[in-house]
Amino acid sequence: MPARLADVVNLADLEDIARARAPRTTWDYYAAGSDDERCLARNVAAYERVTLAYRVLAGVGTRDLATTVLGERVAMPILIAPTAFQRLAHREGELASVRAAGDAGTIFICSTLANTSIEDVVATSAGPVWFQLFVYRDRGATEALVRRAEAAGARALVLTVDTPLLGRRERDVRNRFALPPDLRAENLLATGYAPITHADGDSGLASYVAALLDPGLSWDAIGWLRSITTLPILVKGIVRPDDAARAIAEGAAGVIVSNHGGRQLDASPATIDALPRIVDAVGGRGEVLVDGGIRRGTDVVKALASGARAVLVGRPVLWGLIAGGRAGVGTALAILRRELDLAMALCGCPTVAQITRDLLA
Repeated sequence: MPARLADVVNLADLEDIARARAPRTTWDYYAAGSDDERCLARNVAAYERVTLAYRVLAGVGTRDLATTVLGERVAMPILIAPTAFQRLAHREGELASVRAAGDAGTIFICSTLANTSIEDVVATSAGPVWFQLFVYRDRGATEALVRRAEAAGARALVLTVDTPLLGRRERDVRNRFALPPDLRAENLLATGYAPITHADGDSGLASYVAALLDPGLSWDAIGWLRSITTLPILVKGIVRPDDAARAIAEGAAGVIVSNHGGRQLDASPATIDALPRIVDAVGGRGEVLVDGGIRRGTDVVKALASGARAVLVGRPVLWGLIAGGRAGVGTALAILRRELDLAMALCGCPTVAQITRDLLA
């Protein structure tokens, strides 16, 4: 196992460092999937099954990794996914991650359950920030979150729709997961919903979600959000083509193909398997992004060839955060960028726009 960030060759090296350094409860919280963790494994294994029919003699002496997502120019089609409680990983938490996103020229998505307020995250950022939203039973509290995010300068809302209840993450149940007393969900301070405390015989986060999030959420939530904000809305947690088409019809600007990193329904399909049919169902009427299982630059090529506009990465960012704060997150993003650049050259794609479905063998 590498001892220093400078010796890290790939994301697996970074994962090894993070696993060795993180307290057990923290590592299990970040690493766990639900139930038997088969979806967690499936997300990664599905990419391994996809091969690329590369082009040759394509003139790849120079390559351009830049693209746009919701009209925002980014230096590469790799965004930072929303992940909660980042100060468990590093004292600077979300501030380290958002700085690294700015360094890399990409977008940071701030979780509702961040340990840092959306105002502080946006103020620290050198690039675009989106805000991931859970809808609480208390719609007034939810509306206040939306208005704060918009006022702070967030550029989009990412509505998570796959969490009417929390998937049973058995590692967290065994550890009786809760936040330490000095950490809170800072965006919820004004509502009194900031502490994530211990629960008898269960994960404290599972009890929190069951008590406070709205399990009755339905399609009218998109229209409601559109009535209270001008920000574009992406719907995250989609694995079905008909749900993707419905989200666009209801006014979403795009969808994120996601099974919550294997942390919700353990029987969910791998996101790369679900992606092509969802792209076809959306039919260019909105943007399609994907997360889950991306561990190599070639995985990014496979996702883009399947029709994704960009990918989101979560756990690799957390590994970097544990291993070295801002520099560690930067290392994770730099590895993926380097591998993507090489994969584009070897696939005969000098630009992101030339990563097309005919590459899929």
